[in-house]
Amino acid sequence: MSKGKLAKFADMASYRHVFQYPFGAMQNQEFEMKGHWREMFFHNNNPIVLELGCGKGEYTVELARIFPEVNFIGVDIKGARMWTGATQALQENLDNVAFLRTNIEIIDRFFAEDEVQEIWLTFSDPQMKNPRKRLTSTFFMERYRRFLVDGGVIHLKTDSNFLFTYTTCMTDVNGLPVMFRTEDLYHTEVDEDTRRILSIKTYYESQWMARGLNIKYMKFALPRHLPLAEPNVEIPVDDYRSYHRNNRSGKPTRV
Repeated sequence: MSKGKLAKFADMASYRHVFQYPFGAMQNQEFEMKGHWREMFFHNNNPIVLELGCGKGEYTVELARIFPEVNFIGVDIKGARMWTGATQALQENLDNVAFLRTNIEIIDRFFAEDEVQEIWLTFSDPQMKNPRKRLTSTFFMERYRRFLVDGGVIHLKTDSNFLFTYTTCMTDVNGLPVMFRTEDLYHTEVDEDTRRILSIKTYYESQWMARGLNIKYMKFALPRHLPLAEPNVEIPVDDYRSYHRNNRSGKPTRV
């Protein structure tokens, strides 16, 4: 491990707004603030919004700047990357931001029923070989609605044709209400407030746009009562490698 990473981990351990509970630390237990984030950490009754797979945390921090009346929590397992956003939030005294370093597979151990209003999924790994690892799979939808309010909103912003097509099929098969959908975000007419939010660009998003890739966006609701079924469709795999990701499949389509 590099000296830089060690220094970042030391910083993170001292940040009061960072909580580090990887899978090994959470076996057979739940987070002590589950159901009590507002009173125990944020000290307000404002809505809570999660960014799952937040990476460097730029999106979480920028959302917190735009919406000081909303509480934002960035979630990722990569602590060295998360350090960037966590440090920015600390330096700017943003008291509506927290970061949680954990595995998203156990995210429901940290939040109670109706505790979260919205979820952002920004440039998630498309996981073309493993549907259960896709953050828009029904495997994860079942977990999200254990703590998301009934009909809570999920935002997907992605460069991946595969993940966007898969998510479209997933919402169609399950009759999930789609509130907005575009395959070319920055060439689609939206209102001023929406444009302000969607124009937040992460480090990797800027790189993908420089390569001429369209950015796709979908906003849909997740009702609690609907039964969920995985879509059984073949989807063309992405024909490029995202930055710092391995080429996952030599096959032209995946289910």
